[in-house]
Amino acid sequence: MTALPDILDPMTWIGPTGYFASAVLPTILIIVFVETGLLFPLLPGESLLFTGGLLAAKGTLDIWVLAPAVALVAILGDQCGYFIGRRIGPALFRKEDSRFFKKHYVTDSHAFFEKYGPWAIILARFLPFVRTFTPVVAGVSYMRYPTYLAFDIVGGILWGGGVTLVGY
Repeated sequence: MTALPDILDPMTWIGPTGYFASAVLPTILIIVFVETGLLFPLLPGESLLFTGGLLAAKGTLDIWVLAPAVALVAILGDQCGYFIGRRIGPALFRKEDSRFFKKHYVTDSHAFFEKYGPWAIILARFLPFVRTFTPVVAGVSYMRYPTYLAFDIVGGILWGGGVTLVGY
């Protein structure tokens, strides 16, 4: 017996009788941006996109608007996350080593992104908590921005457009 047992059910929020039924597309786009760009990993990424695709199949949304819009917003959210990491990272790791922030983490993550960066950016899209923090870590570790952007676009299209189309 919990209060609001359907709170994580996407249909509770965006379904025909949901809280945001009249603003389905903006709601999906806002949630995708917040999850990918503003370090809030507890939002229903894949299930939301899949549900959006189902709603498009029922005629509630236009799939030719939804899929590209989701991919674009996911890419923009990741860019925001990257620049948050680029901006706050140096300040966090400039101080003496603390319990959670150690200087060698930056060098280790930089080496990781030099070796596996492109694949990490693409594959991280499909892992819920990893998707939220990978752009920030890429920014903190100074992954080359053109490389990051190119593979983030690929990952955003595959994840945002792909999962939405699978739901459709």
